[in-house]
Amino acid sequence: MRIIKHQQQSYPESLIEQENIVASILQNKTQNTLILTEHPPIYTLGTSAQESDILTRHIDGEDILVYSTGRGGEVTYHGPGQLVCYVIVNIEHEKDLHQHVWRLEEMVIHTLAAFDIHGSRDKRGIGVWVHGLKIAAVGVRCRKWVTFHGIALNISPNLKHFSGIVPCGMQDAPVTSMHELGIKASRQDVEKYMIDYAKQNFCL
Repeated sequence: MRIIKHQQQSYPESLIEQENIVASILQNKTQNTLILTEHPPIYTLGTSAQESDILTRHIDGEDILVYSTGRGGEVTYHGPGQLVCYVIVNIEHEKDLHQHVWRLEEMVIHTLAAFDIHGSRDKRGIGVWVHGLKIAAVGVRCRKWVTFHGIALNISPNLKHFSGIVPCGMQDAPVTSMHELGIKASRQDVEKYMIDYAKQNFCL
C-alpha cells in the first residue's frame, strides 16, 4: 500500500488528489493508497446534508468555510489537530461498501486501543465513539468499486468549531478528542498505528 502524508492541505486540493488516484487505480497505474492529512477549518456537506445543520460559520472571531462534497453522509468539520485518513482502495472483488466502512472504523478502534482508549460503534450512526461521544467521523464515496474519502480522528482539534454544526445531522452527538480524554498523543504517534492497520487490512 502506498502512503502519502501532508502536513496540511486545502480541502479542494485533497479532492483533486483523491480523484487523480482513483483514476490511476482504475487504469491499473497505481496501487491502493492511504493519504494522511489535515485541513484548515472547514465544514463539509455530504450528499445527505441539510443546510440547516450549519448553525453558524463564525466562531471565536474565525470564519469557517463551507464546501459541498460528493461523499456520503451529512455535515462534518475538519480542522487542524484532526487526522484525516483517506483510504483509496479497489474493492471490486468483494463489492461490499459496508465492510469497507467497518474496516475504517476498526482502524480507528485499534489505534485508540493502543492509547488505552476504548472506542466503539454506536447505533446512532457510523463512526467511532467513546463514552457516547463521537471521536471519529466516516464519509465515503465509491466509483466503479474504488473507494475514496475516509475517516477523520479527533486528536486535538478546536472542539468549539463543532458547535457551529449539527455533527452528522444528529443533535445528540457531542464530540470529543484524544486530548480531551487526557491522552496527549501527537499526530506522529497516532499515524504509525493507522499505517500498520491499513497495510494489514486494506491491501486487498
